[in-house]
Amino acid sequence: MTDTAAQPIEVFYWSTPNGRKVAVMLEELAVPYRVNFVDINNMEQWTPEYEAISPNHQIPAIRDPSGPGGEPIAIAESAAILMYLGRRFGRFYPQDERQRVAVEQWLMWQISSFGPFLGQAHHFNWAAPEEMPYAIDRYHKIAERLYGVLERHLRSREYVAGDYSIADIAIYCWAARHARHRIDLEDFPSVRGWYEAIGERPAVKRGMAIIKPGTVDAASPIPAWEKRKDNRPL
Repeated sequence: MTDTAAQPIEVFYWSTPNGRKVAVMLEELAVPYRVNFVDINNMEQWTPEYEAISPNHQIPAIRDPSGPGGEPIAIAESAAILMYLGRRFGRFYPQDERQRVAVEQWLMWQISSFGPFLGQAHHFNWAAPEEMPYAIDRYHKIAERLYGVLERHLRSREYVAGDYSIADIAIYCWAARHARHRIDLEDFPSVRGWYEAIGERPAVKRGMAIIKPGTVDAASPIPAWEKRKDNRPL
C-alpha cells in the first residue's frame, strides 16, 4: 500500500535508539502519528495492557488503525516496524530483491550486533552498580570492531545499502550514542561523514528530538559505581 494513513499511527515510545528508529522513520514518511510515552525507567512496559501490544514488554511498538485489509494491526520489534512501514508506504525499503536483500542484511546486522553489543558497552561504561574492568574492556573492543566494520563498508558508498533506507535509520540511531560507547568518530572518518550527513536531514532532527517533557536523555558523566562510592543519588 502507498496511501497515507487515514488515522494517526500510535507509537509506543521511549527515547532510546530503538524507539527513535520509528520516530525518525515516521518523520521521514511525513505521515500522521501519535506518541504514547512508555517510561521504561518506571517499568511502564510491564503491564498486561502493553503485553497485548508488545509480548516481550519492549519498546517500540505501533498500532496502525489502517492496517492490512483496512483492519488495525499492532506490531512490536523495531526492525519489524521499519520493514512494515517501508512496505506500507513504499519508501526507504526497495522492492527490487537484490537491493532489498542488501538493506535487510545491514538491518539484521544492526539488530543482531550493532545494538545488543553496544547496549552492553553502554551499560558497563555507565550504569552497572560496580566497576567491572573485564566487561568494560570486552565490550569496548567489540564496539571498536563493529564501528570498524561500518567504517570499511562506508569507505566506498554514501549509504549502507544503495540509497538511504531503513538500514541507515536503524544504524544511525545507535551510532548517535557513540559517546556512551566511548567511541570517538574522529577515529572512523567514513562513519563520521555518513553520520553527519544523515544527522542534517530535517526529518532525522525532528525524530531524534522527541522526548517526554521533563526527562533528560543524556548519560551521566559520572558512572553509577562512582556515585555509589560518594553516596550520590543515582
